[in-house]
Amino acid sequence: MSGEEMVNDVGNNPKLTVLPLIALIFYEVSGGPFGVEDSVRAGGGPLLSLLGFLVFPLIWSIPEALVTAELATSFPENGGYVIWISSAFGPFWGFQEGFWKWFSGVMDNALYPVLFLDYLKHSFPLFNRLIARIPALLGITVSLTYLNYRGLHIVGLSAVSLAVFSLFPFLVMAILSVPHIRPKQWLVVDFKVVDWRGYFNSMFWNLNYWDKASTLTGEVKNPSKTFPKALLAAVILVVSSYLIPLLAGTGALHTSSSEWIDGYFAEVGMLIGGFWLKWWIQAAAAMSNMGLFEAEMSSDAFQLLGMSEMGMLPAIFASRSKYGTPTVSILCSATGVIFLSWMSFQEILEFLNFLYAIGMLLEFAAFIKLRLKKPDLHRPYRVPLQTFGATMLCLPPAMLLILVMCLASLKTFLVSGAVILLGVFLYPTLVHAKNRKWTRFETEQPAAPLSTSLGGHLDVPESRQEVTDEVSVSLLPALSPSNIEKDCTEVLLEEDLKLEQGSQ
Repeated sequence: MSGEEMVNDVGNNPKLTVLPLIALIFYEVSGGPFGVEDSVRAGGGPLLSLLGFLVFPLIWSIPEALVTAELATSFPENGGYVIWISSAFGPFWGFQEGFWKWFSGVMDNALYPVLFLDYLKHSFPLFNRLIARIPALLGITVSLTYLNYRGLHIVGLSAVSLAVFSLFPFLVMAILSVPHIRPKQWLVVDFKVVDWRGYFNSMFWNLNYWDKASTLTGEVKNPSKTFPKALLAAVILVVSSYLIPLLAGTGALHTSSSEWIDGYFAEVGMLIGGFWLKWWIQAAAAMSNMGLFEAEMSSDAFQLLGMSEMGMLPAIFASRSKYGTPTVSILCSATGVIFLSWMSFQEILEFLNFLYAIGMLLEFAAFIKLRLKKPDLHRPYRVPLQTFGATMLCLPPAMLLILVMCLASLKTFLVSGAVILLGVFLYPTLVHAKNRKWTRFETEQPAAPLSTSLGGHLDVPESRQEVTDEVSVSLLPALSPSNIEKDCTEVLLEEDLKLEQGSQ
């Protein structure tokens, strides 16, 4: 297939609209209450868990969603936060951000096959044994990777169906629990057994990744309007999907906090509704983890595609299949998932939170710097705060990020430090590879697409021009001698024309 045909095929692929984007953001962040059980155990009872899911969205989720909405609509290209950081601090830091976030995303994706089997092992103890667990992990990863390869619009529509199926049993459980609710049980907390590190990591993990969908912005229809609407709806959906099941389970049952471990909602369903509800929740967990995997894989792969289009990675990462999906980028992300799936849930959780926290600190800094550096930047959606207010908006989540990092174990510091050093050394290695022409890199920047104004006229917003001129920078934008000679000739001809016009 020729390059022109491939471009046409990509252009004909359906774009994401509001509902599929809401579902994808929902699965980037949450996917339902699967995995929140540990917040009850780590919090020493229901009280801290319930308070956490009421307070943390205010100081963390909403600020991150607002920052994402402004920056994603200002730079509507695949690559998301890599472009934001590159615009604010240059391509070196943009590459580091991309590497940290991609590595964190792959680690996050490695959790979902593990969680899938954790729910199944309550009914099928066979999956506790490595002889069954390893083939199952491989089979799940390969099959879901293939679905991702088949097209982003398929992933988006699948996410809508999966979200409905995954959340419906918890709505039924909540209704059945009403006659048994004892509100005083929500106030139970035993500070002697509170695991603060586990608690904050659980809260942070279950309420982060609002920025991940920004790596798909180039695949969204009318992103300046679609993105803010989808983010708002997703915030409401995520918080509701946590609080309603937790209020039902902890209010209707008198159980010890130590019993609330990963997969415990299936037992809660059995105690409230019977075996049929337990099996339904287990099936919903399986479907939810499929949605989580698909959404994360899409964002990770399109992030690599965006970095390749910017010249930060070899051109092969930007190659698309006939379905418009980045084949090599998907395979690269899937390979990382397979290698990391052997780790425990808590190990993966702490490592990915640490790397994600570093990246988010850089994003908040870029948000503030772009407000100062480019006050006239075209912002289709703008957080309704001046620069000082925007800074104050970022302060509470930044403090939370630093707290999560300070609570990390020594092992997490060492592993995360190794990943950071790898990114620092990888950047000059790729620059050298590009300079030596060991592999092909993208040399032309993506053309700035046209957008339609409210009056129906086609125009090119200033932001899109800045994406092309300032943000989508190559690692080594050196001109060839022939180009330099051509530029000099054009300048001389222009000067001659000016002299002739002056003499006349």
